[in-house]
Amino acid sequence: MSRILFSHAKVIAFDKHFLQFNNLACETAGGNVIFATDEWFAPASNLLKVLEPPEFIASAFTEYGKWMDGWETRRKRIPGHDWCIIQLGVPGIIHGLDVDTSFFTGNYSPSASVQAACLDEAPALTLEGDRTGMAASDSQFEAVAKLHSESWEELVPVTELKPGYSDTCHNYFPINYPSRVTHLRLNMYPDGGIARLKVYGVGQKDWSALPTQDQLDLVALVNGGVCLGYSDAHFGHPRNMIGLGRSANMGDGWETARRLDRPKNLQVDGKGILQVPGYEWAVLRLGHPGVISQIEIDTNHFKGNFPDSCKIEACHLTPEEEGKYVSGRWSSDPGNKWRVLLQPQKAHHRHFYSCDSLALSGPVSHVRLVIAPDGGVSRLRLWGRPTSTRHSSKL
Repeated sequence: MSRILFSHAKVIAFDKHFLQFNNLACETAGGNVIFATDEWFAPASNLLKVLEPPEFIASAFTEYGKWMDGWETRRKRIPGHDWCIIQLGVPGIIHGLDVDTSFFTGNYSPSASVQAACLDEAPALTLEGDRTGMAASDSQFEAVAKLHSESWEELVPVTELKPGYSDTCHNYFPINYPSRVTHLRLNMYPDGGIARLKVYGVGQKDWSALPTQDQLDLVALVNGGVCLGYSDAHFGHPRNMIGLGRSANMGDGWETARRLDRPKNLQVDGKGILQVPGYEWAVLRLGHPGVISQIEIDTNHFKGNFPDSCKIEACHLTPEEEGKYVSGRWSSDPGNKWRVLLQPQKAHHRHFYSCDSLALSGPVSHVRLVIAPDGGVSRLRLWGRPTSTRHSSKL
């Protein structure tokens, strides 16, 4: 079946820029390991954890050996190599990978490769329960063979990995592959351990299948929304704001450091909003340009560290204009494009703003959330109707 997709192209050239994009494979986005050759010491599902960084507990053991926070196979004593199949939670364009070997030092996989495919129909493969101490059965091998994953497109050729010490554990791979991906095959050569696999990219949705009058969250991760820049992300990245559901904890949101330019004695205006010189911001591109009719700003879990106030600006940018802003790190507004969508509002719980509160009624493609002076926001939802205007980013 042919698909009309809102396209997002290549990552711009400066180093590891892809790290600000969404993790399309993480468990909170619906990512799932559907096959693994072996999971003796630690199950492959650990690869997709996102809310907790890898940890090492020296005294932790299972009946199968040392407990490890990642995917670790037994020392292979038969022909071949170990591999697993990952179904992305959000299909899309992949811009970069992080094969993280944290704490796997004498037991990390010496080399790895990654392959990709776009499958119109998801295979009926599942791995359930605690898989520690297990290996794929003959029936599972027969089922996965139907995918012909050994012939999928190669995103990362066989490459040596670095050990899981703090200064070497992140193995970053920029990806230049223009096609939509639904599944990945991660190959370990020949065996060993990998702590996490992060798949950075931008979701792609089939907008042609939606009635034009449908209201949906235009900035959501699952609908192709993506963060393109921010001022500060000391405790939590702004991409977390467009994740699924309500936030799980403070780590599942955007949180900045406390600004050092806060006045020694704080004052408020007539509306109770703090008068401070500084602010923090995050810019997000909608999955599809549209007319926003309702906004949700949620500070769930941020109890003593929510922003005092927030506002939202919006604009409609061409790919060329977006490229200029990104290359300038959004430090200026040469075309005076930004317009206020939502006037400054107090922000201390879950807020909903309807059409009556919004200052713009035309289609927009980008938004800038501004918080003052600092703090945390767990979720941002921009409900609206996609318009016929389309563009392809140069990112």
